[in-house]
Amino acid sequence: MASSFRIGVLTALLLTGLTMSPVLSDAQVVGDEAELGRLQSKAEDAIGNDDADGAAMMMGRAALLAAQLGKRETGWKTAFRKGQEALFRSQEHTYRAMALFRRAGGQLPASSGVCGSLALGHTTLTHVAEGKGTSPQDTRLLEEAGRLQESADNWQQMIDSLVAEYQCP
Repeated sequence: MASSFRIGVLTALLLTGLTMSPVLSDAQVVGDEAELGRLQSKAEDAIGNDDADGAAMMMGRAALLAAQLGKRETGWKTAFRKGQEALFRSQEHTYRAMALFRRAGGQLPASSGVCGSLALGHTTLTHVAEGKGTSPQDTRLLEEAGRLQESADNWQQMIDSLVAEYQCP
């Protein structure tokens, strides 16, 4: 019952597009942006197939790519990439907690390792807000920043629901 609830909640979030998906325009460098989108899509597919380990691996790769992009960019985009990296790392930790819970047999209350991974995901998610500094003047970039914050807020709800479901202290 708890597993089907968790899968239902994850599927609902993913299908409504509440995860951070980069919007591409003709002026953007498509290669790395497309790769971020591909990694996110593969993570969504993996979690849809009940493969939390695979989803965690894809989000870890996306976080690494976001960090690399942040090193190449300047100004506001650097802070934005750090926010993306924090969101992706939080998703990676959360998916790892889900995989660990499943490997442990789904026994409640969850182990300290599962709860610790969720706590790490929560802590990492707080770094998304740290990237807020000066706002970009471009409306497209403002929209991207808004989507990132909305995704972080929705992911926070996901972590909170898993903490309650797994009966973490």
